[in-house]
Amino acid sequence: MPVNEESSSERTRWIGPAAILIIVGISLWLLHGELREFRYRDISRAMFATPAWRAIVALALTGLSYVIFPIYDTIALRYAGRSLPIRKVALSSFISYGLSHTLGFPVVTAGSVRYRFWSGWGLSTAEIAQAVGFAGVTFTLGMIFVSGLAFLAEPSTASELTGLPALVFVAIGIALLAIVALYLVGSVQRRLVKFRGWEFPLPSLGLAITQLVVATIDWVIAGLVLFVLIPSGHGISFLPFLGVFLISQVAGQISHVPGGAGVFETLMLVLLTPKVSAAQGLASLVAFRAIYYLVPFVLATIALAITEIHRQREKVSTATAATRAFAVRWVPSILPEVLSAATLIGGVILLFSGATPSVRGRVTALHQILPLGVIEISHIAGSIAGAGLIVLAWALRRRLDAAYRLTVGLLLVGIFASLLKGLDYEEAIALTIVLMLLLPSHGAFYRRAALTSEPFGPAWTVAVVGITAVTLWLGFFSYKHVQLTSELWFRFSPHGDAPRFLRASIFSVGALLVFALMRMLRHASPEPELPTDEDLAKVRKIMESSRGTIANLVLLRDKAILFGKDDRAFLMYGIEGRSWVALGDPVGDQAEGEELAWRFREEADRHGGWTVFYEVGTRFLPLYIDLGLTLLKIGEEAVIDLEAWSLDGPARRTLRRTLNDVRRRGVTFEMLPAQCVDSYVEELRVVSDHWLAGKAAREKGFSLGRFDPEYLSNFPLGIVRRDGKIVAFANVWVSGDNRELSVDLMRHGEGAPASTMEYLFIELFNWGKENGYSRFNLGMAPLSGLQNRTLAPLWNRAGALLYRRGEHFYNFRGLRQYKQKFDPIWEPRYFASPAGLALPRILSNTAALIAGGLKGVVTR
Repeated sequence: MPVNEESSSERTRWIGPAAILIIVGISLWLLHGELREFRYRDISRAMFATPAWRAIVALALTGLSYVIFPIYDTIALRYAGRSLPIRKVALSSFISYGLSHTLGFPVVTAGSVRYRFWSGWGLSTAEIAQAVGFAGVTFTLGMIFVSGLAFLAEPSTASELTGLPALVFVAIGIALLAIVALYLVGSVQRRLVKFRGWEFPLPSLGLAITQLVVATIDWVIAGLVLFVLIPSGHGISFLPFLGVFLISQVAGQISHVPGGAGVFETLMLVLLTPKVSAAQGLASLVAFRAIYYLVPFVLATIALAITEIHRQREKVSTATAATRAFAVRWVPSILPEVLSAATLIGGVILLFSGATPSVRGRVTALHQILPLGVIEISHIAGSIAGAGLIVLAWALRRRLDAAYRLTVGLLLVGIFASLLKGLDYEEAIALTIVLMLLLPSHGAFYRRAALTSEPFGPAWTVAVVGITAVTLWLGFFSYKHVQLTSELWFRFSPHGDAPRFLRASIFSVGALLVFALMRMLRHASPEPELPTDEDLAKVRKIMESSRGTIANLVLLRDKAILFGKDDRAFLMYGIEGRSWVALGDPVGDQAEGEELAWRFREEADRHGGWTVFYEVGTRFLPLYIDLGLTLLKIGEEAVIDLEAWSLDGPARRTLRRTLNDVRRRGVTFEMLPAQCVDSYVEELRVVSDHWLAGKAAREKGFSLGRFDPEYLSNFPLGIVRRDGKIVAFANVWVSGDNRELSVDLMRHGEGAPASTMEYLFIELFNWGKENGYSRFNLGMAPLSGLQNRTLAPLWNRAGALLYRRGEHFYNFRGLRQYKQKFDPIWEPRYFASPAGLALPRILSNTAALIAGGLKGVVTR
């Protein structure tokens, strides 16, 4: 990849995270301005002064909100023409929304989690996409409708809170309600909406009204949760408050900050300050964040962990087959994401605790039984553990085994430090919950890679910097009444919270800087190079246990090789543009192959590239989904069962006739050992050149063999002679386990009679069966097996159409029919890559790799 393209790509990756960091900085600046007249203890007192009944009502309303969420999914499934038992809908709804509200992007994240549930319960990708899209429309439609009502009903109060003219809110309210009206009118007419290749017919009027009612109730309840937490006496009626609430929610989602944390609170505080004191407002917002976001997140995480425990203990055997399929396939891929977020929250709790004053009475009681030194060291240890956890949250997301063990250790340190520095049992309980969720999930963290070898991307860098900045701001805000002097650093006393904050900050920031320095000084990964003789020697050893034949393409020497840590697996790949294309699945040991796939993606990410796996089978499909790739079916591979192969019977009459007709024309077949190929190179070249000239074609590469004497000398050749002259040949691949055969380069020359290649196949089948092989791989029929159905993805429909109507470009149907005459078993093959707007470029890059450049794509 050119240096300027790589550096430009790297800069582009920083734009989004940097924008988020700027937004967080602006939010902190605004928050600091609103709180300039208040101290930390004012907010703390306001929070603890919240009546218990308000918290109970808020919890009840939150529970009611989670009763509404399954209705979202029920009507969405109804729209897609499917239904699920209510218990399944409720489970998937609770977990998906409970996680997504905290992780950010409720529509997108919840949709991703629901995909994992619903696909395990039998729904197709197209059905899930329609249902998730419909749920997103319902979510947005409710926000638009409620906002319009709020602004239109009381524009004067909204004007007073925001400072904008009331007429502006009247106009906005009318515009928003007009959007809803247009949607309802479109539903009456059952209009068809097109978006990014998908077609969404608008629902019936009855279903559209149901959407509106459900979403309106949901948003009203969400607003009520915060409304009841705000102390009375503010004089704000509920409707304009709801309008402000929705504005802040939209701003939080647009900011791309997970859960809108900080952005939502800051905007609400700024807008409510004329009516509510900043201390009371912030206390209510913190309580809202805990009740509406964190409590459901913890419960959803526990529910997910219980599912994982059941999977590991094989208790799912009593469940339905669909539930078992979900547990085995999807839970391990969701769990690391969730436990990563939980660990991040645990780290933030420890850092924030170290930056804020302790409870005076608890420290006094603690000092009576513990030396001051223990309290001081525990405070520092807790902050260092917090800093470590926010870094390890990244490593858990990458499923590192070392990260699992370190996280368990740091959580234990954090638990004891919380108790020993100030009897903070609330923090200890929260960290214990995270630990209990993590302990039974060791199997989800299977990657044995070093922490310093993993790419620490812009998003995580900004997250760590942002959390550290917020921690420091919180500490300086908490102790802004304390004069910062040099002697403060060395002041030790039971209630010396400010000096402890300064010392803990130095140690925690220092720990993060040490980690950053270790990463900066690590060895850079080498640029990909074509294999050496030594590399190919290692490859041959790994291939001895290979179950497939595609690995033989590594001997073309036109692809780079990535080896496993212990040289028990390898992966071959090429680079074209920004596309890093691996050919086939990893070869060799499965566990090491999975680690290789992750390393391959990390290398691509490090260079700003797109990770692609071309022509893969079903063995590693869950892994590719774990890698965040989208699967496209690109065709089906024809496999002959040699153990059942026979020319006997009426079904084989045509093949017997072909065999006998060709033999009568003086044609013979023989297998040429690999060591004898060099002696026949020139005769074989004549056949190959004649074939290329007749096809007006050029040599390909990457996933197709070419006429190269060095390459061909690695394999036995099936050759066809006519009157002693070679008229056709095919190099024969053999799998490492000696069970599968396949052919790569098949060419015929002048003098080859009709049906020569069919004759060659029959002879190879017979030879393979006689020599104890069990499978013969005839290769892939491109675009074969794709379904052209209304709800199928655009790729499937376009591929199926090209398969039926694209004979001018390529003999798609003819190739399938040719192979079908041998009665093969058809096995699907996939293309795993990022989705979205990059896909056309990825496909063209892959085609260029195979064709030897873009020129080869448009010419034969």
